[in-house]
Amino acid sequence: MKKVLILSGSPRKGGNSDLLCDEFMRGALASGNEVTKIRVAEKNVGYCRACYACARNGGVCVQNDDMKEILSAMESADVLVLATPVYFYSASAQLKTVIDRTLARWTKLKNKEFYYIMTSAEESDTVMDGTLAVLRGFADCLEGSAEKGILMGQGAEKRGDIREKPAFAAAFEMGRNIR
Repeated sequence: MKKVLILSGSPRKGGNSDLLCDEFMRGALASGNEVTKIRVAEKNVGYCRACYACARNGGVCVQNDDMKEILSAMESADVLVLATPVYFYSASAQLKTVIDRTLARWTKLKNKEFYYIMTSAEESDTVMDGTLAVLRGFADCLEGSAEKGILMGQGAEKRGDIREKPAFAAAFEMGRNIR
């Protein structure tokens, strides 16, 4: 059994990337894993101020917000799932803010398995390249990180469109295959 943390970066509850998170979670639970999903848009997370007080304070940020809870969950997880809709060829502001705020304790986020879930209205082969680069760039900074899966849900513009795409069934299977 692994501890799986899903960070849903969609600002829309029940949006396409959020629905893929739920299917991934359903699959991971079916395989006996412990799964927590955090909808980062529902959390109070301020932007990193680059003050580096965290470096002087043992990894404690000067901002008193929900990032403490998120960082603790990230530290204790074996598997991190980063999910986001594609906005202007990049990750949502909500997810990127969380990634930036890991600065306070990024060196403690070691040996994590990563899964990336992305959705877009556009169907081109390159629409998710920038987003994937952002997610991979974060994982590349963490010691011992291992990319385990990428799920791209293209052509999903309206809420719920993803249910009719191959990515919907693939999300369940990807989660189910966590061992």
